Amino acid sequence: MNNRRLLPFIIVGVIALFIVAGISSSLFFTVQADERAVIFYKFGQGLDKENVLQPGFHMKAPWNEVYIYAVRETSSDENMDVLDKNGLSIHVEVSIRFHPVADKIGFIHEKFNRGYVNVLVIPEMRSVVRQIMGRYAAEEIYSTKRAEVESIIKAESEKILIENNVRMVALLIRSIQLPDQIRMAIQNKLQQEQEALAYQFRLDKEKSEAERKRIQAEGEARANNIINNSLTDKLLKMRGIEATLELSKSPNSKIIVVGSGKDGGLPLILGGN
Repeated sequence: MNNRRLLPFIIVGVIALFIVAGISSSLFFTVQADERAVIFYKFGQGLDKENVLQPGFHMKAPWNEVYIYAVRETSSDENMDVLDKNGLSIHVEVSIRFHPVADKIGFIHEKFNRGYVNVLVIPEMRSVVRQIMGRYAAEEIYSTKRAEVESIIKAESEKILIENNVRMVALLIRSIQLPDQIRMAIQNKLQQEQEALAYQFRLDKEKSEAERKRIQAEGEARANNIINNSLTDKLLKMRGIEATLELSKSPNSKIIVVGSGKDGGLPLILGGN
């Protein structure tokens, strides 16, 4: 009898359990470590842009909608044709890395929805690439000013994207393809410039060596001139006397011959045992 009385409650409980299980996906959700979420309150304030949900387990009313965004760094590779300042067609491959500002995803969703990459990031980047490369000649982009072009494109893209709560991390021009005849002409020109620089380097080196030898010769000439001017007869005679005195102090026998003449001569020491 008691079991019959409990049966309706058991049935209701089982039905409730199935209902809860069926709508659990509408009640509970999880935000991963590299994600953030915002909620749209259908019967309330609408999109809550200010309150960004952090990673973890969350609950919501079944009629409200949750929008989850990945906030990790994302990369995109783009192939495009651009015109240089002379109207020459260039094919370039560009890589960009970016991510949404985590606490601003509500504003991104309001303005661009989940397709912000294709609606905002890619079109703006392609537009900036065309504008900046259009200021340079193909030869400059291909060779001497590639890093400068990359830097300017990144700076200009950053200004636009950060205003829309997307941060540009890096931009890299992966490759530049020119028409074969233009590419060969540029390579030949660069080779000639390198050869001219090498030739100039050799000339400068030879000039430096010639200047070094000239300075060395002048120095030696000045030194010899100083020595010649200082070697007077009296000085030579004094040095000779000093040397004779030193030799006379040795125990070996020797013959000393003194020169003759008006001023006499330097002593000359002969032999010895």
